Amino acid sequence: MIELLMGNEAVAVGALAAGVRVVSGYPGTPSSEVLETIARRNPGWVHVEWSVNEKAGAEVAAGAAYAGARSLVTMKQMGLNVASDPIMCVNYIGVKGGMVIYVADDPGPISSQTEQDTRSFGRYAHIPVFDCDSPEQAFRAVQDAFDFSEKHQTPVILRSTTRVCHSCADVDVPEIKKPEDCEGFVKDSRWVIFPKLAYEAKLKVAGREPLLSDEFSDYLAGAGSAGGNSIEGSGPVGIACGGISYSYVREAIAGHEENFTVLKIATPYPFPAALARRFLMSVDKVLVFEELDPYIEDALIYEYGNISLDIDNFISGKRTGTVPAGGELNANLVSDIIYEVTGKGAAIRASQFQDMPELPVRPPVLCAGCPHRGAFYAVKAAVREEQKAGESGFTQAIYCGDIGCYTLGNAAPLNMVDTCLCMGAGITVAQGLGHADSETLNFAFTGDSTFFASGITGTVNAVYNQSDMILCVLDNSTTAMTGHQPHPGMGITMMGKRVEPIDIAKVLEGIGVASIRTVDPLDLEGSVGAIRQAIKETGVRAIIFKSPCIAITDKGTPCEIGSACVGCMRCVNEIGCPALIPYETDKGAKKVRIDSSLCTGCGLCGQICPAGVISNE
Repeated sequence: MIELLMGNEAVAVGALAAGVRVVSGYPGTPSSEVLETIARRNPGWVHVEWSVNEKAGAEVAAGAAYAGARSLVTMKQMGLNVASDPIMCVNYIGVKGGMVIYVADDPGPISSQTEQDTRSFGRYAHIPVFDCDSPEQAFRAVQDAFDFSEKHQTPVILRSTTRVCHSCADVDVPEIKKPEDCEGFVKDSRWVIFPKLAYEAKLKVAGREPLLSDEFSDYLAGAGSAGGNSIEGSGPVGIACGGISYSYVREAIAGHEENFTVLKIATPYPFPAALARRFLMSVDKVLVFEELDPYIEDALIYEYGNISLDIDNFISGKRTGTVPAGGELNANLVSDIIYEVTGKGAAIRASQFQDMPELPVRPPVLCAGCPHRGAFYAVKAAVREEQKAGESGFTQAIYCGDIGCYTLGNAAPLNMVDTCLCMGAGITVAQGLGHADSETLNFAFTGDSTFFASGITGTVNAVYNQSDMILCVLDNSTTAMTGHQPHPGMGITMMGKRVEPIDIAKVLEGIGVASIRTVDPLDLEGSVGAIRQAIKETGVRAIIFKSPCIAITDKGTPCEIGSACVGCMRCVNEIGCPALIPYETDKGAKKVRIDSSLCTGCGLCGQICPAGVISNE
């Protein structure tokens, strides 16, 4: 049956068609929809879970593959860092059932801290990599990846990028049939990674790479698989590409294909060297288009040297500055570069690509009514009051942020995120700051989902090493930034089972945090009082700001501003809620109105209004 599927949905359906039995992962844009789609379409025999983090997810998938079941673990490129410990090791041990590691890279980056390239990680880890260039190809590639994994008893990375993940195409979805039961775990010394076995495994992994390279050179699109490599055309100008860049190239040269020979790399590692050499020998010049690292470009330069040809001015790409070193590509940009370098093909740009208006600027901001805004403002107000009282005892307050919606607390007028490194790092960075300068007051902000994913270890470290810090857990009862996925504190699994929610306060108590307070961040007076008490204490103390995300709760009665508004702009200038709209009256007076379509009635603005004219009653 033909279905219109998003790229991530195509990967999910392809995995089901391949007989996947265990699916684990951690949410992260742009990868999240794969696991969610499998859970939604679960035929009843697939175990699906949001693991507490990517490391746990990779280990769950490895265990299933040891037993002979096909397993899939999903994550974004930043999550690959968290999962790298087991992933680096499982390649040495090997698998019995197919194990596919789906990683979605984020060129731009659109919603990440880095522009990491998973192809380079695959080479570093000696793990074969399949690349996705479209939803249709991704559907086929995940099935090929499972077959390849089982054939060679190795985990396989399936890499995608944002535009493939979230673009849509028609896919012929087959009937999903229940796979045969797996053999189960068979006890064997191969599953225990001792140093001697690891040394022997390294020799095996390195020794197989030339054989896999040759196999990938024969893994051709149209020769039994839509997901394979290809050489298309016979023109004098060569274009090498992979992933979404292949789609951009095909669009850019449409109508002028006779001028070009296109090499599509669908399996970046081990690089299909024999195929690449055939391509290099057939063209006069090569342009390379790829997002993130110059991976294909470097591989072609290496192979070109192997066939002893003059490299000067033959291969152009990121290394030569011809193609931008960072950010996303698009068909317009590819078209312009082709024409600039070759004078061919992209002359049709003016008629093929119409000038598009600039998109309006929409800076990221906390939603109207977001409880995090109340938490940040309460901390800021409490610190200000302690400093005003003259008994603070600290030189400055430092606010260590983390990964999630609350990272947006860095924006004006809140200005409440001084550091942000990676998930869970806010807690441990605050400790380092305190050890370096004992006269600072150090706050660490983390979300409820992030606390479970990577915050517990840092909190244990703080208690054990006697740090002086205030941990602020912003508990909005969901994983909001990536799409409201469940986590251990919510009492429901991805399989839909009700379980006992894990209480963050009890976890903190068990760790040894002596001072724990739970407050409503939308109760400004109560929150400020609790924070001021915590500031006067020493050691590791915690404040749990507990209020549900406005996206998962009913909207309240919108607030209104009375005619007695004095135009002080305090509400606008101090909390920055997007529902607060400043304007000028006919007489030039400054006033504020509330957009009732945005306002959730949280009442925070009313609590800071000096004139007392804001209310939802």
